[in-house]
Amino acid sequence: MLSSRVKHLLHVSLLICVIIIFEIVTDGLHLRKEQPNIDPFVSYGVLTTLLLYLLRMLAFLPLPQVLLNFCGLTMYNAFPDKVTLKGSPLLAPFICVRIVTRGDYPQLVQTNVNRNLNRCLDAGLEHFMIEVVTDKPLHLAKNRRIQETVVPVDYKTKSGALFKARALQYCLENNVNSLSDSDWIVHLDEETLLTDNSIRGILNFVIDGRHSFGQGLITYANEDVVNWITTLADSFRVADDMGKLRLQFSLFHRPLLSWKGSYVVTQVKAEREVTFDNGPDGSIAEDCFFAMKAYSMGYTFNFIEGEMWEKSPFTLWDFVQQRKRWLQGILLVVHSKQIPLGKKVWLGISCYSWVTMPLSTSNIILAGLCPIPCPPLVDFTCAFIASVSIYMYVFGVIKSISLYRFGIIKFILCIVGAVATIPFNIVIENLAVIWGLFGNKHKFYIVNKDLRPPQILV
Repeated sequence: MLSSRVKHLLHVSLLICVIIIFEIVTDGLHLRKEQPNIDPFVSYGVLTTLLLYLLRMLAFLPLPQVLLNFCGLTMYNAFPDKVTLKGSPLLAPFICVRIVTRGDYPQLVQTNVNRNLNRCLDAGLEHFMIEVVTDKPLHLAKNRRIQETVVPVDYKTKSGALFKARALQYCLENNVNSLSDSDWIVHLDEETLLTDNSIRGILNFVIDGRHSFGQGLITYANEDVVNWITTLADSFRVADDMGKLRLQFSLFHRPLLSWKGSYVVTQVKAEREVTFDNGPDGSIAEDCFFAMKAYSMGYTFNFIEGEMWEKSPFTLWDFVQQRKRWLQGILLVVHSKQIPLGKKVWLGISCYSWVTMPLSTSNIILAGLCPIPCPPLVDFTCAFIASVSIYMYVFGVIKSISLYRFGIIKFILCIVGAVATIPFNIVIENLAVIWGLFGNKHKFYIVNKDLRPPQILV
């Protein structure tokens, strides 16, 4: 079996090879002797030429995110060994694993609560409980380590927070919260599963205690895969965690480009000071708003070793709806007056690289129909952005799918399949952008993560 260091070196070598090959194929290095000799102002007219150059420049908006991903994937070992505990679980502070659900799928919640409970016990965790926060009573099985918190129908926050933010804020109210300031909360979605590595990583993070917030890797191709198209498309998110997320938290200790809504670890005192009571605009992407608000208040973040498991959306409809909500929520954060401009400038650039995706995608067609001369650095950078983005799908599969579990043939097919989903992902992201810009921005669509039909609870 290859060591983690050898795996990492092979991965970095593959990434560099992909970049070089892509630069050569697209002539990003301008190695060809004959370059098209054309004056676009004469051939297309002034206005059309300026528009073509503007569209080409929009392709540079993802550059900060791509650079963070490139540096994160190369600077840090992408295949770390098993997480080693740096202290005894008996010495760890109290941990509350908090799961938020609307309450439509009680069987899913009960099953995953039991699995996470047993995982914590097997890992030697002693001072902990699992709290399920729900809009509807679930009647979970009685256990001294399991607490069910039902959010009252008439509960309203001071700012009018909605949806998940409202439920999370309810738990922080003085007459509800039972945790001390030094305790820690691990926020999970109803389908998120802990692993031994993630528990050890969380223990190391809370025992260290130098940072108030932390987050780690989530993978999506574990156990039974329901939808291979969406799962392979989500391989990009796996690479994003190991690249951008890891670098910004390990090096800068700041959420420069935000974070995810699950596998969130917070210290109680810090969470109560930041709060989720951020009004309707902070309720669609409550995770992003919370992170940027905490950043503006001076709190620091760190990357947590060890992965957790989730499943990708089961249907293409849910996949589109999920992306649409993320876009709308992040746009509301970027435009919020509550977040200082200096703290959200990089998030804003990243967000608008997404918003302008339908325009920048047009370069794929226009580059062939209406070629325009560009400086070598422009073509090199465009090819670099594209090659790193493509490789992230490959890396996501390598990181998520076990070669020993699937075998070499299925493993290679998964890599090919992930690359093949790129056009699909581009179409989905463009649809999400167009729909998100013109649709209702304060609607919270909940993705179904249970194949069983929802139960009607009495």
